[in-house]
Amino acid sequence: MITKEIKDRLFELQDVEYREFHSKLMPTVDPKKVIGVRVPVLRLLAKELSKRVDVADFLIDLPHQYYEEDNLHGFLLEREKNYDKLIDGLDAFLPYVDNWATCDLMSPKIFKKHLDELLPHIRRWMASDHTYTIRFGMGMLMSFYLDEAFKPEYLEWVASVKSTEYYVNMMSAWFFATALTKQYESTLPLLLDNRLDVWVHNKTIQKARESYRIASERKAYLKTLRR
Repeated sequence: MITKEIKDRLFELQDVEYREFHSKLMPTVDPKKVIGVRVPVLRLLAKELSKRVDVADFLIDLPHQYYEEDNLHGFLLEREKNYDKLIDGLDAFLPYVDNWATCDLMSPKIFKKHLDELLPHIRRWMASDHTYTIRFGMGMLMSFYLDEAFKPEYLEWVASVKSTEYYVNMMSAWFFATALTKQYESTLPLLLDNRLDVWVHNKTIQKARESYRIASERKAYLKTLRR
């Protein structure tokens, strides 16, 4: 069975020192779930497995036992060339994502060809009650809609998400800090009007001031807007 085969391969690729280091970065994940396989190695494995017909059996075998199985699952979804199958795959998988790393590694390039079709799904994901589904939706909006496809209303979508979850609020701050680097004039009013929760507001400013893509005079001004 392919799931057993994949587990065996992952343990063959194990890096114990990396496991000890990486486990500390994910407080929501039981260290016993972490095998310790580096991301580039997982990407290569996903490329290999994507050519197999029976990989579908692995993708429906949820929930997975190990963190690396989840990451491998994410990388396999990234390689899906059929947009509708990708959306179905994400909807099946996202409820089982339990950490920021697995959530953030997924950024399917095929989405660039389906920007209009993707927006309703992003709104649906952001309306979820699951932390990492919300975070994923925000991440896709940040990745694909802050450049040529930008509309000011997308800022409102994120601003309307109110949560007590750290990993949702951190993504929100990351989104607005990135928006300040790309769409400064449209984003600044949300800070001037105190539209964001205080924590998100201040974290947005902090992350924006850490960016190399924002001019020093703007960073100085943003500092005066802290609450």
